[in-house]
Amino acid sequence: MQTLHLIDASLYIFRAWHAVPVEFHDHDGAPVNAVYGFTRFLCDFLERARPTHIVVAFDESLTSSFRNSIYPEYKANRELPPAELSVQFAYCKRIAAALGLCVLADTQYEADDLIGSAVTAARAHGFRAVIVSADKDFGQLISAQDEQWDFSRDLRWDAHGVRQRLGVRPDQVADYLALTGDAIDNIPGVPGIGAKTAATLLAHFDTLDALLARVEEVPFLRLRGAGQVYVRLKQYREQALLCRALTGIALDAPVPADIDAVAWSTPDHAELDLLMESLRFGPITRSRCRALRVAT
Repeated sequence: MQTLHLIDASLYIFRAWHAVPVEFHDHDGAPVNAVYGFTRFLCDFLERARPTHIVVAFDESLTSSFRNSIYPEYKANRELPPAELSVQFAYCKRIAAALGLCVLADTQYEADDLIGSAVTAARAHGFRAVIVSADKDFGQLISAQDEQWDFSRDLRWDAHGVRQRLGVRPDQVADYLALTGDAIDNIPGVPGIGAKTAATLLAHFDTLDALLARVEEVPFLRLRGAGQVYVRLKQYREQALLCRALTGIALDAPVPADIDAVAWSTPDHAELDLLMESLRFGPITRSRCRALRVAT
């Protein structure tokens, strides 16, 4: 079975921004430490994984995601990237494209949605997915043949691994997050329901919809604080449903339907040379980028 690799670019750009010293500057004197770290990550990944088909998804919907229209407070707790990092994101997109990788970005859909939609499109062609990210949200996309891979930490897990990590099946992850909430994304969830309680509820009811439809059964469960959980679910029913609309990854974002569009194509060495010159990257990075060869 052929594999589509899907990279959650923002994670690795932010990691590079925090990890690489601000000693790399472009010809205009602007910092490019995140670009350097991300370029190094891409070289490491392409050399090691040798993908035949690959997508690199970027977030361009930090304040314009369709989720913001559903819930204006979505991710309102996050500071927007400073201007100097926004410039570096643009460079990272150009580097990925010049390396022959399919770059996806959208102002309404997040990288998660672009990756989920690309996974769905690739399955129609008989492909399995390897999602390169540490984000727990991606657990909902992992089917029997798929994997998630945190490349920097060299950790891999499959559908069984999702269950070991969260206590629920992949198809229950969005419901699980709707119950527990997600502080990183400012999703409130149901107050008082934590990870263990959410997993126990879903083990019994299977889905959030079934839980809410049969909520009168909750007080009779062998569950610590079952009575209080029942009260919370009754009180925050609509909030749970709202959160479920936020935690589910969209599978209908605009992505290429043609599998050849996500095949790793021949790098554009002329564009790479221009970028390396503008970024003032050294000979080692330049030679690594030029040495990359499309997997066959």
